[in-house]
Amino acid sequence: MTTIRTESTALDGLEGGEAYVDALRAKYKAERDRRIRPDGSAQYHRAAGEFGYYAADPYTPRTERDRLTDSVEVLVIGGGFGGLVSGARLRQAGFESIRMMDEAGDFGGTWYWNRYPGIHCDIESYVYMPMLEEVGYIPTMRYAPGEEIRQHAVAIAKRFDLYRDAVFQTRVTSLKWDEPAMEWIVETDRGDRMRARYVIASSGTLTQPKLPGIPGIDSFRGHTFHTSRWDYDYTGGNQEGNLHKLADKKVAVIGTGATGVQVIPKVAEDAAHLLVFQRTPSTVDRRDNHPTEPAWVESLTPGWQQARMENFLAMVSGEQAKEDLVQDGWTSTARLQRKMITGAFHTTLSDEERERLDEIIDFQKMNQIRARVDQIVIDPSTAELLKPWYRYMCKRPCFSDSYLQAFNRSNVRLVDTADFGGITRMTENSIVVGDTEYEVDCVIFATGFEVGVSGAVSGTLPVNGRNDQPLLEAWSRGPRTLHGFFSHGFPNLFHLGSLQNANSVNYAHILQEQAAHIAAVVAGAREAGASYVEPSAEAEALWDQVIQENALDNYDFKVECTPGYYNREGAPSPMTSYGPGPVAFHRLLSQWRDESLSEVLVP
Repeated sequence: MTTIRTESTALDGLEGGEAYVDALRAKYKAERDRRIRPDGSAQYHRAAGEFGYYAADPYTPRTERDRLTDSVEVLVIGGGFGGLVSGARLRQAGFESIRMMDEAGDFGGTWYWNRYPGIHCDIESYVYMPMLEEVGYIPTMRYAPGEEIRQHAVAIAKRFDLYRDAVFQTRVTSLKWDEPAMEWIVETDRGDRMRARYVIASSGTLTQPKLPGIPGIDSFRGHTFHTSRWDYDYTGGNQEGNLHKLADKKVAVIGTGATGVQVIPKVAEDAAHLLVFQRTPSTVDRRDNHPTEPAWVESLTPGWQQARMENFLAMVSGEQAKEDLVQDGWTSTARLQRKMITGAFHTTLSDEERERLDEIIDFQKMNQIRARVDQIVIDPSTAELLKPWYRYMCKRPCFSDSYLQAFNRSNVRLVDTADFGGITRMTENSIVVGDTEYEVDCVIFATGFEVGVSGAVSGTLPVNGRNDQPLLEAWSRGPRTLHGFFSHGFPNLFHLGSLQNANSVNYAHILQEQAAHIAAVVAGAREAGASYVEPSAEAEALWDQVIQENALDNYDFKVECTPGYYNREGAPSPMTSYGPGPVAFHRLLSQWRDESLSEVLVP
C-alpha cells in the first residue's frame, strides 16, 4: 500500500529546514544554468551523411539478395521486442503470411546494436525479458547481460517461426496506400517493391546513435566509435571485459549517462589511461545484481511472469498493490517517478501539499545519492564533480556497484565540461575543454540515441495514405490517432511507441501490451471479414481530447531540470501521454476491445 507522509515528518530528514530547501533550489537552478546551451537539441548530429559510418553494422556482413515484388498479409517493421511480440501474437492467432523486416542483420533491436562491455538491463530481467514462460527460459541473473537478452530475442523468433520470411539489412523507404487493392505498397533501400495488407511499424528506440556537434570532430585522426557499434577489433575482449588491446592506449569516453555508467568501469580496468568527459553526472544508486537463485525458480507457478510484470507496473505507476514483488531501486522510488511517468498515486493531500511533499522527499533521496558518492570516491574534488544536483527524475536513474569505484583507480581522470557547455573542440590528436588540451588515442562516444522517434514520425520514412496524403501533413497540427496506434486516412497501418498512449520505465512491458492489442485488432478484422481497419476522424478527435484533458502537466518540472533528453535539452514539449497511467490505459484497451472493436472494422 502507498504510505502517506506529512510535510513536517519529511522535513525532519532535512537539516536546516526551510532555509536548506531554499538553498537546494538555488543550487539546482545554478547547476542547470551552467549546462543550458542556446542550440538545445541541435548540439547533436544524426549518425548519417558524413557521419553515417558511425551507424554502420559491425556485426553482420552484408549479403546481397534478389529484389522482392511479392505480397504478404502482415509486414512487421522492426525486429526488436515490439516487433517480435507482434509477430509472435499474430502467429498464435493463426497468421501464416508474416514478414519481419529490420535494418539490422538479425533480431534483437536495441540488444542487437548495443553490445558494449558491461551492458546489462537496468530493469529486473524477470519482468523485462518478454515471453519467458512461453519460450521456457529463466534468466541467469537478476539483471541479465546484453548478450543473454539478445539470444532471448533470437529464441522468441525461433519459437514462433519468425525467421521463415524475415528480411534483414533492409530499410523501408516508402509506404503508399493502394486504395483499389486495399494494400500498402512498400519500397526499400534494396529496391524492393512489395505489398502488404497490414503494416505494423515498431522501428524502436535506443538504436540510432547520435553524436555531439563538437567543432573539429571530423578532424580527429585517432580511433573513434559509438558505444552502440562497439569496435572489439580495436579494443579486444567482449561484453564481459578483457579489453586487452587498450593496455597501451589513452582512451576518452564522452558521456556519463546510462551507457557510460556501464561502459566506464570496464574500460577503466584495461586502458592505460582513461579520461571521462562529463557534462552532467548521473544519479548512481546500488544495483545489487546476483545470479538467479534455484530455490526461487522452483517456487514459481504458471503465470508467474505476467503477475510479476503487472505488480512491477502497478508499483511504479502508483497503483494499489498488496506487496512489492520486485523490491528494487525502481519500486522504492515510485513516488518520485510520477514527475515523468504518469499514474494513480493515491493520496489524501491537496495538489499543492502533494507537490511540496514530493519535492522534500526528492531532496532526501538525492541527498542519499550524493552521500553515497562521498562514501565511495576517495578524492574529494572528484567526488564533488560526480554529485548530481537536480530532481531525481530529471535524468534516467542509474544503478551500479562499480561505476563510482572506477574513479578511485590511478589511471582514471574525470574531466568536467559544464562550465564550457561541453567539449570546446577536437584536434587531430586531442580533445580540448576551455584552454586545456587532452591528447588521446581513442574516443568512445557514449552520447546516446535518438529516443522514441520512428521514421514515420521523423519523416525519414515517408508515409502516404488515402488520396496520397502524407502522414506528416495529416499530423501538421499534432498527432491524430486512436489510442496512439492507428489513424484516420491510413488504413491497416499500426504504430508501436510512446505516442498518445501510456509509458513506463519497463518499456518492454509496454511494448508487449501494445503488440498484444494490435495483434488482437488485426485478428478481429480477419475474423469479421473486414476489408480494413481504420478509426473515424471523430474517434481520433475524441481521443485527442481525452489526452489533452488527462495529460500530466509537468512542463514546469522539466523546465527546471538539468538539460538532457527527458526535457529536450532544456526546451520541453507538452506531454501527450494518458494521464491516469499505463495500468489504467491497459484496462481501457481491454474494455475497448470487448465493446468497441467493431467501430474500426470497415466491411
